[in-house]
Order: sequence, then C-alpha cells, then structure tokens
Amino acid sequence: MKRYDCLKVIRKFVSDEDLVVVSLGGVVDEWHEIRPSGGNLFLEILGAITPVALGLAIALPHRRVFSLDTDGSFFMNTGVLCTLGNQQPKNLTVMVLDNECYECIGGPPTPSSGVVDIAKMAQGAGITNAQTVRTLGELEQALGDASKRKGLSYIVLKLEPGTVRLPLEKRKISDGIEDKYNFLRHVERLENILIKPPCEQK
Repeated sequence: MKRYDCLKVIRKFVSDEDLVVVSLGGVVDEWHEIRPSGGNLFLEILGAITPVALGLAIALPHRRVFSLDTDGSFFMNTGVLCTLGNQQPKNLTVMVLDNECYECIGGPPTPSSGVVDIAKMAQGAGITNAQTVRTLGELEQALGDASKRKGLSYIVLKLEPGTVRLPLEKRKISDGIEDKYNFLRHVERLENILIKPPCEQK
C-alpha cells in the first residue's frame, strides 16, 4: 500500500469534529493536503504522537481522537503501549504507518522490517483490538469496525516507502509554534472553553 492512498481512506472516517495528532516526515504534507484543518496537531517529533493523542482522548472523552503515528516514532517510545493497555480510552484510534524504515533520513530499517510485529506487541500490552492491515480494503474494514465499536482501536498499516511530492501551494508552510496555537484555538472553539487566556496588558 502507498501511504497517500491510505490517508485518503482514513480521511473518509475522520469528521470535521475529530482531532488528529500527526507524526513527522512525508505524512505531514500529505495529510495537510487531504485534510486541511485546525483539528490537526502536527508534532513533527519522534515518540510523542500517540502519547499526546492519548492525553487528548483522556481529557476529552466525548470527542474522537486519532493518532497518525509512524513505525520510527513508535519505536522511540514503545512504553506507551503499557499505558494504552491500562487506560483503554474508548474514543482513541491509533494508526501506525509502518513502512519499515526511517524514510526521511535516507531509509535505514526499523525493527519492524525484521521479525518484530507491532500489532502483536500491542496485543501483549492488553490492546485486544490490535491488528495489521496490508490492503486498502482491509484498512477500510478495520476503520469501519473501529467506528462502530466503543473501545480503543490499534491498526498497523504495512506500507511501501514513498512520498507524494506536492506543489508548494498544497504543502504545509506553518511551523510548529503556529500549528500549536492553531490547534489550541480550534479546540477552544469546539469545546467552547478557554485554554490559554490572552496575556494581561501592562
């Protein structure tokens, strides 16, 4: 499967009211082009994607949260599986985009290129709804099942390496600081709350 094609399938199951935490690398521009929204939080750092999505899911239990993680990021923080298994947030869907390599730094292999099975690791941590998908049809079925059930879902997408080269006007040009505040204000509007009040004038 190609990542861009998978993201287009995922988009069909993500509403405008949902929150999505996104990993780094080629997925950033691809997801931004497919779903331009203040409801995307682009962290662009390894190891923090699913933990942040987990925190959002716990803080906002009435709202669906998606983690668009990668295998490289996952292997930087495998311990999050233990917290996921113990917490079991019902409104969280984790997807690991597993192309079996660190593509954005030249393609050295990740552990999942060998015998390591991420979905089985998740199952071992108590995440019963963990599975690996290898076709777009399997992905659509898995996301359809996840949208119907009340419970944590964990989906590993086996991908071939490759990034769609988008024209500049379709790429994400904001930086991490801008992304953070765009997301924060988006959540404030969705929830009708004030997270960060304006600075006091002196």
